[in-house]
Amino acid sequence: MKFSELVEKLSLAYGQPLFAETGTDPEITAVAAIDQAFPGSLSYIDGGKFASRIKTTTASALILPKDPDWQAQATAQGMAWVEAPYPRLLFAQAIALFYQPYKPTPAIHPTAVIDPAAEIGQDVAIGAHVVIQAGAKIGNQVCIHPNVVVYPEALVGDRTTLHANCVIHERARVGADCVIHAGAVVGSEGFGFVPIPTGWYKMEQSGYVVLEDGVEIGCNSTIDRPAVGETRIARNTKLDNMVHIGHGCEIGQDCAIAAQTGMAGGVKVGNRVLIGGQVGIANQAVVGDGAQIAAQAGVHGDVKPGTGVAGSPAVAHPIYLKSSAIYARLPELYHLVKQIQKQLGLPTN
Repeated sequence: MKFSELVEKLSLAYGQPLFAETGTDPEITAVAAIDQAFPGSLSYIDGGKFASRIKTTTASALILPKDPDWQAQATAQGMAWVEAPYPRLLFAQAIALFYQPYKPTPAIHPTAVIDPAAEIGQDVAIGAHVVIQAGAKIGNQVCIHPNVVVYPEALVGDRTTLHANCVIHERARVGADCVIHAGAVVGSEGFGFVPIPTGWYKMEQSGYVVLEDGVEIGCNSTIDRPAVGETRIARNTKLDNMVHIGHGCEIGQDCAIAAQTGMAGGVKVGNRVLIGGQVGIANQAVVGDGAQIAAQAGVHGDVKPGTGVAGSPAVAHPIYLKSSAIYARLPELYHLVKQIQKQLGLPTN
């Protein structure tokens, strides 16, 4: 489509008119990252890190912030551009104009096994070899890809997508507009064993897992149900691949949790928390609203609202940066201490 036509569609998606310099009004056929752009593609600049690419990219059009210098550079390069307060958001909306994920038409594959006591809503797509057990309730416009298993009395809300090979265990509650990616397990047994003189006594996990509306669970992630009560993930929270949420955890709304993060049982995470990859959070820790946890941090205690922590054991981010700088100088400091000991005639062992 012509760039001017694309800007009109993006203005509708963005919810307000967008200022644009259309230039020769190029034909836009694709979207691309700034370092992979090509003639006919639309890309974006969101910060100074990639600003130098404006002079070298072969993209036909750019999404730019309100920066007169960058806009002038794009014009000088003969590129069309559109201004947006949040270029990355507009770029995401542009992708949606060129690509829509695969969604099968509503139908039930003949190999699916659906218990007569299950309830299936309207306009549902159920793929090959899906198993839906007694008492399960599937909402309207749900999409269930092949090999999914929905256990007894589980609930799946309207317009939710269950990707191939995921499992929804008994009595789990999955809200509307959720996405459960391939291989994820929602509602599996929590790790509950009581030590006894002869080994371990298995504590049955009779609780529930609740995913509120708009939650997204990445591939091969697991969310455990507790012995009693519930494990809950609040609305619009997003989990990356291979994340483990232990039994009885409570995660607030609008959180983002990166890959390979693991939470022990009973962790409480507030709203709008950002957690980097490979973070470990110990049993019963409380993470306050708006906190940020850096990748590979080991959180053994509470994290105050609005603070950032890093390292293992996790400490306040400024302290971690200072400690890291000192750590890098340890060989030098060790050598200096040895020299001082030698000058003072002290033992060096």
